[in-house]
Amino acid sequence: MSGISERSIGIDQPPRIVLITGAHGFLAGFIIAALHARGWRVIRGVRSMPRAADERHCDFAREQNSSDWHALLDGVDAVINVAGILRETRTQTFEAIHHAGPLALARACVEHGVRDFVQISALGDPADGEFIASKHRFDSALLDLELRAVVLRPSIVYTPRGSYGGTSLLRALSALPVAVPLPGAGAWPVQPLAAEDLGDLVVAALEGEQHGVFEVGCAQPLSLRDYLLRWRAWLRIPGARTLPTPLWAVDAAVAIGERFGVGPMGQTMWRMLKRGNVCAPDAHQRLLADFGTAPRDLDTVLAQTPSQVQDRWQAQLYLLAPVLRWTVILLCLISAWAGFATPAAEIEAMSAGSLLAQLQPVALARFAGGADLVLALWLASGLRPRAAVASALLLVLGYTLVFGALVPALWLDPLGGLAKNLVLLPALAVLWVLSERR
Repeated sequence: MSGISERSIGIDQPPRIVLITGAHGFLAGFIIAALHARGWRVIRGVRSMPRAADERHCDFAREQNSSDWHALLDGVDAVINVAGILRETRTQTFEAIHHAGPLALARACVEHGVRDFVQISALGDPADGEFIASKHRFDSALLDLELRAVVLRPSIVYTPRGSYGGTSLLRALSALPVAVPLPGAGAWPVQPLAAEDLGDLVVAALEGEQHGVFEVGCAQPLSLRDYLLRWRAWLRIPGARTLPTPLWAVDAAVAIGERFGVGPMGQTMWRMLKRGNVCAPDAHQRLLADFGTAPRDLDTVLAQTPSQVQDRWQAQLYLLAPVLRWTVILLCLISAWAGFATPAAEIEAMSAGSLLAQLQPVALARFAGGADLVLALWLASGLRPRAAVASALLLVLGYTLVFGALVPALWLDPLGGLAKNLVLLPALAVLWVLSERR
């Protein structure tokens, strides 16, 4: 990379130390990889309990005084803030995570003598929502402090090596089998950039003398239609047919997702997309002039990383995972209803002549119905999804083994009976894998 100043790390110098907040996030991984490639020593700030030697606990929702950060800054030469949330919760608010918490950290940097601070913000208009507004409030406050601050505001960030949130949804839309749905005819412009290029820019910011706000995107805007079709071609999915999608339908889906806190596309992201997520006309040239590097265009990045079958799996399974989850929930509800509503005489008749008849079959059916209902509600809540799916898998496995042994005739039921579980068990295993979604 060109454009690195004399402050770059030399082979005979000890590695400089950087604290990066939000270190478990999507963008942070690429930034950390770029830092390691340049010889930086990284301290990862994480909200969960630290599990590795280089991790430190930090929580913007709780640590909102500069004094809270001094111990963490001992020996640190620079700070990168990548922490952020897409939706608010009772304890995690935009104001706390995007403004008050980072500002306390930045003030601690001034008091502690940490000179360099890089902020990963977001490209957009504060009118689009508090997600953007809160980030931009911190950007302004940061630039007023007595330190060298660089604020990077990227457009849509992607990588051929994975996806996250809204980029996962866009890739999934591009991989639909018949046609690519295009809200608003797909005319809205975006200026996507690779996460790897953002990582290089962050390192250049740490090792240079830049200061101020920089908008980050590829050289030329792309329409949403072109963006999706390029991903479709990269995934090697035939056809370029598109399907105009009514805005009211997407508006309704986004509103429902926002209301219940589900789905990768929130109201703010949707408004940003409809407005067009593009940089100032001179943004790309400014990056080249000040950093010596700038994001590559999408075609170049995709050409340098050919897709594999696993990429198609991820894109095409993304929208199938919630369908599979809600199908399992429906199955649990039907099973619960059957356990409660089947008359006692019918249950006793079904178990007559088998070992089950000696085990209070009616009480057992009612108990199984209750277990199915609890499991359905747990799966629908979205809490600890992998544990919920694992519990469903174990419950179905238990039903299969116990009832298959006690009432062997169920294997020969004309409607499938227990035989259906031979398909359901691997389907639940697949859902368990797909429950780890980002």
